[in-house]
Amino acid sequence: MPFADLLQALAVVLVWGVNFVVIKWGVADVPPLLLGAMRFTLAAFPALLFIRKPALPWRWLAAYGLTMGVGQFSLLFTAIKLGMPPGLASVVLQSQAFFTLLIAAAWLGERWQPAQLLGLLCALAGLVLIGIGKGGTLGLIGFALTIAAALSWATSNVVVRAIGRAGYRPDPLALVVWASLIPPLPFLGLSLTFDGADKIAYTLTHLTGAAVFATCYLAFVATLLGYALWSRLLTRHPAGKVAPFSLLVPVVGLATAWLVLDERLNGWQAAGSLMLMAGLVLNVFGQRWLARLGQPVASRP
Repeated sequence: MPFADLLQALAVVLVWGVNFVVIKWGVADVPPLLLGAMRFTLAAFPALLFIRKPALPWRWLAAYGLTMGVGQFSLLFTAIKLGMPPGLASVVLQSQAFFTLLIAAAWLGERWQPAQLLGLLCALAGLVLIGIGKGGTLGLIGFALTIAAALSWATSNVVVRAIGRAGYRPDPLALVVWASLIPPLPFLGLSLTFDGADKIAYTLTHLTGAAVFATCYLAFVATLLGYALWSRLLTRHPAGKVAPFSLLVPVVGLATAWLVLDERLNGWQAAGSLMLMAGLVLNVFGQRWLARLGQPVASRP
């Protein structure tokens, strides 16, 4: 990978890792569901004026927008609002990789590799340890909501795979921009239901600098810039070279939360995070390692 592309990959890792602390700042001043509506409104406008709609039926855009946008971020934003530590959330959310395997197997009939099953078991053990370490009702609710957010993200991943199986090849950035048209109204409806019109009106007329920064960062930096750079890398390099960089996102998330928020993991959470990360590494590299172990000694370099 050329040095310039390596820098872009690391920039995406940094942007998406810092994202969790920014969410914490955002939900401190804006109700989580309203923050979601604001994020996706800015992600869609004015970008869709410059990016052509992907050649894709609206039902697929709606399926992706509802799972990637409304499902994932309504749950994640609410979890962090209820006290889920941002750094820990960045780790737990990566369980989406294993939920993707489960959903793809059930929906698309995809088969698992032995290393993926081993990685899944390792990650599940890690999630159990993190759950034990959370403690308290609100802590467990936040943890459960983050798991649910990972499940919704995984569903959106399988939606993208199903789109490919249906014969469509949309540009990833165009898919994100146009799918961002879907979440604002559901988010606003949910916010009206749970927060009320008065709270929404007060929040919008008393936006703090931190709220404006968080909304702009989530929409323009984490969504548009992040996906634009990631999509460019995927068009220039094999997915196997690009995907492993995502393993660094929770590392940056934990480091940023420690530096900015002084977030510290207890023993259970730290052990569970290591187990989950080990499961992710097995998921990404395990089959390659097993293949190398299966080669005759004379044929190995």
